[in-house]
Amino acid sequence: MGKSRGIRLPQSFLEGLELDEEVEVEVRDGQLIVRPVPRPRRGWEKQFDGMTARGDDRLLDSRVFSLTAWDEEKWVW
Repeated sequence: MGKSRGIRLPQSFLEGLELDEEVEVEVRDGQLIVRPVPRPRRGWEKQFDGMTARGDDRLLDSRVFSLTAWDEEKWVW
């Protein structure tokens, strides 16, 4: 588009750096820096699967929660 330029990166670069569809691009000290967009929850699904396999996916609060009279009588579900 216009005077813009595109850069093609080998698949191995994309996989090794875990680059998705979106990236951040920065110019610093004459260098072009391309990095993945931070995704705070990246890898959570794999971690949760591991927790389930280890039986470590229980609630930390040992109290048992039950419905109150208000919940039973007045709350509209």
